[in-house]
Amino acid sequence: MKALNDFIKKIKPSAEGKFPILHALWDGTYTFLFVPGHTNKNGVHVRDGIDLKRTMIMVVLAMIPALLFGMFNVGHQHLLAIGEVTKEMPVMEMFMDKFLFGALKVLPLVVVSYGVGLGIEFVFAALNKHSIHEGFLVSGMLIPLIMPVDVPLWMVAVATAFAVIIGKEVFGGTGMNIVNVALTARAFLFFAYPTKMSGDQVWINTSLDEGQQVVDGFSGATALGNAVEGGKSALDEMGASTLEAFIGFIPGSIGETSVIAIGIGAIILLLTNIASWRIMLSAVIGGLVMASIFNLVGDDGSFMAVPALHQLMLGGFAFGVVFMATDPVTASQTNQGKWVYGFMIGILGILIRVANPAYPEGVMLAILIANVSAPLIDHVVVQNNIKKRLKRVKTV
Repeated sequence: MKALNDFIKKIKPSAEGKFPILHALWDGTYTFLFVPGHTNKNGVHVRDGIDLKRTMIMVVLAMIPALLFGMFNVGHQHLLAIGEVTKEMPVMEMFMDKFLFGALKVLPLVVVSYGVGLGIEFVFAALNKHSIHEGFLVSGMLIPLIMPVDVPLWMVAVATAFAVIIGKEVFGGTGMNIVNVALTARAFLFFAYPTKMSGDQVWINTSLDEGQQVVDGFSGATALGNAVEGGKSALDEMGASTLEAFIGFIPGSIGETSVIAIGIGAIILLLTNIASWRIMLSAVIGGLVMASIFNLVGDDGSFMAVPALHQLMLGGFAFGVVFMATDPVTASQTNQGKWVYGFMIGILGILIRVANPAYPEGVMLAILIANVSAPLIDHVVVQNNIKKRLKRVKTV
């Protein structure tokens, strides 16, 4: 490794040279392979012994279970759609066929997301003559995981470019953005191309080979979409019980269906002290509270009557709470603020989902609203602490 380190240092291009982008490429490669000998100076990030790239890579590793499960589920749902497997068959039957098919559909989304996002990062680093910002290592994985499998690649590219430039770079880069980059990409697509982000046709890959056709009566609707239309009874009819939603063999965004896979990622983030358990716990409590209130006032058979725990298993609630609500840049920074911030996401996520059928994936808007509210939440917490300390001083 020392020889490689010495060789890479030897070919280091000048940042003031004719092609500054070469220095940006070199810097990104070197700091990816080796821990740099300087501390981070970006935004809110802690300056300690582990540099930001190593932290971001741990978050990416925490998403790998959701990615792998998503690949398998994409293939599983496709074979269900064309009738090559049935729900009565063991789910692990034709495992490699399902996984390879899913990998061929999912990996291009990942490549486009990283290619476009990192390309823009390199350009901005070269123009501004600074080191590569590491934040997109996480956003580049998040973006494909929160997309439907059938979303066109060019749309992913456009959404990624919009999110990186408008959602991050205009604010100063990693550590300065006020909203989550991946959610900015999803929100852009949701409002710009709604037919590619909602409905029954986008969640299952229906690209058919010659002689194949979708089986009669098959629906590509998500469990959340069915619940909006027919409540808990519709979930039971499609086989999306609480247990099924927890395991994740249901239609949905690539990385959002399996609470088990997401939970593995949550454990990794909590054990490494990267994510805030306060935000995760308070968001779950907020979601349970709001869903329980709907349970009390909702009619049997309506969306409001879906049990509170079941609500949290549906859609992107778990994925959003674990991987996006805990974003250290856009979340609240104070401990008390994190409780308020997370509870706000839980409340708003279920409220928007149930009260406004036009936005069944309410957690997306809930996190974005909480992102822009986080500075105010922290300001109030800090001011309250200052007042309390001033009162102590006066009484002494």
